[in-house]
Parts: sequence; structure tokens; C-alpha cells
Amino acid sequence: MDNSILFSARLSLQVALVATAFIIITGVPVSYFLAQKNFKGKELVDIIFTLPLVLPPTVTGYYLIVIFGRNGLIGKMIYDWTGFTIMFTWYAAALASFVVALPLMVKTTRAAIESVDRNLINAAYTLGHGEIETALRVILPLARKGIIAGTVLSFARAMGEFGATLMLAGNIPGKTNTMPLAIYSLANSGEWTQAHTMVILLTIMSGLFLYIANMYTKRSI
Repeated sequence: MDNSILFSARLSLQVALVATAFIIITGVPVSYFLAQKNFKGKELVDIIFTLPLVLPPTVTGYYLIVIFGRNGLIGKMIYDWTGFTIMFTWYAAALASFVVALPLMVKTTRAAIESVDRNLINAAYTLGHGEIETALRVILPLARKGIIAGTVLSFARAMGEFGATLMLAGNIPGKTNTMPLAIYSLANSGEWTQAHTMVILLTIMSGLFLYIANMYTKRSI
């Protein structure tokens, strides 16, 4: 493999790892909140977090540009304060992967938390444990296999993200060209040997992640 393939593979792993870290930090509390709390507008919140799963990635990317672009709702404030714009950087690729993969974590983890026996939760409360302690010592440990499965699925989805990444980060060789973007460029330019190598590598990696996720999903049933 030449340096361009190694760079794209390394960048994809870097982007997926960063995105997955933020997915865990965000997804677990959101999933717990949706699974354990009843409040007005609950389904609307669920729809908002699930939308990137069903929207075309280019539409998700468009929304990200509107929000985080140099003249976006949040991006303009950041640029005015710091002179920094996330557009066309690897940070943009990580942000796009985070947004697109987050719904997988929320859906999987919410289902795992909702499957925890309510009697065990009530028993913890009866023994004097507060909500936070019960969540940390009872609910999340019992739902851990579902959480791990959601994490692996999210990581695999982040690795394969294309449309939203192209919209927000662009396809800049040696800077933002993750493996899916590099494959697209190689195929367009007719460099089939390199394209085949990257396709096989990405397929093997994605298949391995799905296998791991399936193992944990079966064990959590």
C-alpha cells in the first residue's frame, strides 16, 4: 500500500475514534433519558436524534453547513471569536461522522436500557440508592452489552461515512480524504488497483466490526 492509502486509512480510524468517543459521551445519557423518563415532547426528541439515520447524508451535511459553516448559526460566532472555521478540516469529518452515527448508539442503547428488569431498579431504590447510583451500579452494567454493540455499530458507521463528510469537510487529498472519499476519487480517476485495495480493506474492517456487534447483541438478548 502506498502512502495515500495509508493516510486515508489512518485518517478514517482517527475520525471514527474521535467521533465514537463523543458518541459515547452524548449517546449514553440521551439514551438513558429517553428510556427512563416520561416528558412532553419525548418522541419529538427521539425523532430529532434519529433523523440523521433516515435522511440522505447530503441533507445532513447541508444542515451541518448551515449550523457550523463559516457563515452558519454557530460557525459564524466561532469564526468571529477565534478566526477558526471547522469547514474543510478533519474536525469537520469527525463532526459529520458523529452526527450520522449517533442515532445507532441512541437506538441500540435505549433498547438495552429499556430491557433492564424494572424490579431490579425498584429494588435498588428500596435499598436506598439514589437515581444516579442506581443508573451507574444497576442499569448501565445490565445494559452494557447493548451499549457495547451500539458503540461498535457507531464506530463502523463513522468509518464508512461519505455524504455528510464530503459536504462539510470536502475531499482534499492529504487532509480530509477519508477512505470512502479516497475510494470515490480513485474510481472517478480510473485508478482501479488502488480503489480495489481500499474497498477490500474497508469491507474487511466493516465486516469485522459488524461481527463483534452481532456477538454482543446476541449475548444481550
